[in-house]
Amino acid sequence: MVLGVARFSPWPRSAGRSLAVTLLLDTHFLIWLVLRSKRLSEFPWIDGYRPWGVSPVSFLEIQFLAEIGRLSVRNPEFVNAVMDDSRFTVDDVPLVTLVRHALKLDWTRDPFDRLLAAHSSARRVPLCTLDRGIRTRHALLPTELKRS
Repeated sequence: MVLGVARFSPWPRSAGRSLAVTLLLDTHFLIWLVLRSKRLSEFPWIDGYRPWGVSPVSFLEIQFLAEIGRLSVRNPEFVNAVMDDSRFTVDDVPLVTLVRHALKLDWTRDPFDRLLAAHSSARRVPLCTLDRGIRTRHALLPTELKRS
């Protein structure tokens, strides 16, 4: 899978905007939204949560996936494109806050899942994920995903 930047229009950087985050995307949803995946047709409700919250943790996970050959991405172009896209708000939570919340989440050994769930807990916003492990243990999920 190639994550390019050609589909984006220039917008002001979201890191400078103070838009309220009402939903935090997991890394898969971020990738699907950037690529405008057909998979999104299963989730028509997601547009109601715009702008979508993005954790910087997802950027690191995407880089790791690129480094092991699971996808192709150009950085820092990809990160800058997401930050410039008005559909997203990069929500920069202090690392110490993420770690404090992550220390309580002993139900996963995946560092990215743990940090994304911690981010959701720290901000008290739902985490949009299809990960079964997270969905069975993490209380903050979009109502639409709780039904499925």
